[in-house]
Amino acid sequence: MNTIEQFNEHIMGSYGRYDLVLEKGEGRTATAEDGKTYIDFGSGIGTNSLGYCNDKWVEAICAQAHNIQHTSNYYYTKVQADFAKKLCESAGYSKMFFGNSGAEANECAIKIARKYSFDKYGKDAERNIIVTLKNSFHGRTVTTLSATGQDVFHNYFFPFTPGFVNTEANNIDDLKKVLAENKGKVCAVMFEFIQGEGGVISLDHEYVNAIFEECAKDDILTIADEVQSGVGRTGSLLTSEQYGVKPDITTLAKGLAGGVPIGVCLATEKCADVLTPGTHGSTFGGNPIACAGGNAVLDTVLEEGFLDTVVQKGYYFWQKLNEMPEVEHVDGLGLMIGVKLKSKDAHDVAKACLDNGLLILTAKEKLRFLPPLNITYEEIDKGLAILAEVLK
Repeated sequence: MNTIEQFNEHIMGSYGRYDLVLEKGEGRTATAEDGKTYIDFGSGIGTNSLGYCNDKWVEAICAQAHNIQHTSNYYYTKVQADFAKKLCESAGYSKMFFGNSGAEANECAIKIARKYSFDKYGKDAERNIIVTLKNSFHGRTVTTLSATGQDVFHNYFFPFTPGFVNTEANNIDDLKKVLAENKGKVCAVMFEFIQGEGGVISLDHEYVNAIFEECAKDDILTIADEVQSGVGRTGSLLTSEQYGVKPDITTLAKGLAGGVPIGVCLATEKCADVLTPGTHGSTFGGNPIACAGGNAVLDTVLEEGFLDTVVQKGYYFWQKLNEMPEVEHVDGLGLMIGVKLKSKDAHDVAKACLDNGLLILTAKEKLRFLPPLNITYEEIDKGLAILAEVLK
């Protein structure tokens, strides 16, 4: 029995997987069980932000594993305190909650938003609706699926969690209409600056400004889901910086700890103390090893000039991609890139790229690029050469 057969015999078939067994990785190159190598333009869906087995990251993880690998949240650890201080101060937030994934971070944000209104306006006000955008994606728990604004996910698992209303992204009139129809009942508006799973679609600056202006009128919290776009992915620590706004709550995960599970919910002073003892928790949240990985990632991303290189590499990708005849349009920011093709099916192209030594993602009908933030120009050229050959 080979690895894939053994895998399928014992693991639920909840994913559509490629016939590829990855065994190890170094830098931005993954190596399969059979020894074949692959340039990685996906980084574990934006999670291996420093590539595979980055020296500083490995040293931090191993050193922490030699000290203490886990303690419950009845106690304190210095590595958690150091990481929280570094992230809060760098991102400009007051406090945070530690979880293990983007879905958990978003669950926390939802609970904060609802409890904020419960505490301030009372239970009888029923001020608990959260407005989310059509084509959004916020996670795979029942509640975060309920928040997700895509009908394709709203099946099988009925009943879904109530209290979510969708509005059309980049449509200010529809936003105002939905808020007016639910006036006095909305506690938050939740959105992604770039809808990653929805096809790498950026929100217009004017629309984002409208969200903040409308929310400010009725003490409605703003929640930015930066699970995929945060931690330097778009060329700034948080994508909100490029929009010139400060959400009340920001969620992070994926690339934050460089490949080990983490999820973080950041809160401004306005709602930093909403969660009180017993109202939320996570057994593994703030795990020392995850925090050590997070410290290593932040140390690298916050190095002087590093985020500038992300922007420059993003421009380089755009330039090279737009030179390919089959490319119709390029979307995204920094190293979060979506490519619409003229005639070829993106999923077929991704499979052909895999066969030729390139790992690449899809999102809806587009190819999706989330390469490690420290990818080299030589590696970019090598991967794009494979893509260009596949697109001929």
